[in-house]
This record gives sequence, C-alpha cells and structure tokens, in this order.
Amino acid sequence: MIRLHDTLQAWDTPTFRDVLKREIESLDPTLLPLQAGLSRSSHVTATPFRAVPLATHAEGGRLRVKTGIFYTGIIAGCSCADDPTPIDEQTEYCVVEFDIDAETGAATVTLLEE
Repeated sequence: MIRLHDTLQAWDTPTFRDVLKREIESLDPTLLPLQAGLSRSSHVTATPFRAVPLATHAEGGRLRVKTGIFYTGIIAGCSCADDPTPIDEQTEYCVVEFDIDAETGAATVTLLEE
C-alpha cells in the first residue's frame, strides 16, 4: 500500500511540490502502473523514475494529485546469442493520479489516458 504522509502534512504549504516529488520518487516503482503505461518499449527498466506534479486539488476528504512520470523501458529480445535487438533504453512518460486520503495518507494510484 502507498502512504504519502509527508505529502499530506505539506499540503497547502510552499514546500508541497518538493515534498510530493521526493515522496513519490522514493516509492517502490512496482507500486506504480509503469508497465501498463509503456508506449515505446516492452519492459520497464530499473533506472530511477522522475515525478513531475501537474495538478492538485482537495475534494471530499481526499487530495487528488495528477503527476507526470518520466521513466525508461527497453524492447526485450529473446536473449539469444544472435539476437539483433539492441538493448537501448527508451524514455517513457505516463500520467497518473494519486488519490490520497486526507486523514490517513493512504493513497491509490491510477494510470490516466493522456
């Protein structure tokens, strides 16, 4: 489960964007829908991702944060000795929305079609 306690505490302060970015970037990438967001490659790499906060609003006891995620993927070949597929990383981008409970900091993340 994703918990964004620091982000919740920083809400409505000048440090909010920095805290949000730091806390998202410290998440285990397997908790994010990065594989589903691939558009140019077939497998997410272990290279660290970057988060870019795009929009935030509070609604009904929840904080909704739309965030762009830059990450990398590769086109996975067959791993044969004569496989001509290059192992070049491709830059990927997807937009997700974090839905944070305003009391507990528990968050869900959804891949947006953008």
